[in-house]
Amino acid sequence: MEVISFVALAAGLIIGLGAFGACIGIGIMGSKYLESAARQPELMNELQTKMFLLAGLIDAAFIIGTGIALWFATANPFLGQLAAVAGK
Repeated sequence: MEVISFVALAAGLIIGLGAFGACIGIGIMGSKYLESAARQPELMNELQTKMFLLAGLIDAAFIIGTGIALWFATANPFLGQLAAVAGK
């Protein structure tokens, strides 16, 4: 069935591109944090709090994407529609 192979490919792309984007985003954010902390050391604690909050949000978006991809890989709603069409 082509549907299963396309779903596996899509799940791999969702997880892979999501991980790539999250890594790039956290890397850029970390470099900007270090740059701003070097320029204004008195704001380091406030910036650190905001950086960790944003790191959690970036990771949460990746985890949600991974959950959706794994949901499609295990409980694929498209297979039920395909079986209904094939049965008619």
